Amino acid sequence: MQIRPLTLDHTDAAARLWEQGGLTRPWNDPRADFRTAVQGPASEVLGALASDTLLGTVMVGHEGHRGWLYYLAVDAERRGAGVGRALVAAAERWIVDQGIPKVMLMIRAENDAVRRFYAGLGYVDQEVSVLGRFLDDDLQRLRQGVDGWVGPGA
Repeated sequence: MQIRPLTLDHTDAAARLWEQGGLTRPWNDPRADFRTAVQGPASEVLGALASDTLLGTVMVGHEGHRGWLYYLAVDAERRGAGVGRALVAAAERWIVDQGIPKVMLMIRAENDAVRRFYAGLGYVDQEVSVLGRFLDDDLQRLRQGVDGWVGPGA
């Protein structure tokens, strides 16, 4: 297994992996997210590959103060084999190489398995709440209609 930055050629394979892992939401276009990260000045998508087969991904980036991890996904048949752990380690090295001292990530409240995975890697609850809103009214309405979420203007 080799971990390396992915290219635009990996867009569809990464998006399929994210969709299969339940990481996508109707208001986020995973292919657009992938393209933005791959082409951005402060982000990459790292991939774990065996030959040309994509086993897993992690999107990594920073805003100058904190590094962020997104879209950690491992093919269902490869889970438990250390692929996710290796991807997180590679993302952490990427962040350190950028001169960033801290890494953050977000976990959906109901995702206890992922919380346990990251706890096993030394991640702890930062005791903050993440608030947000879409600046596009159509996306905001779409988000408000899912899972009973009620936000501004509802």
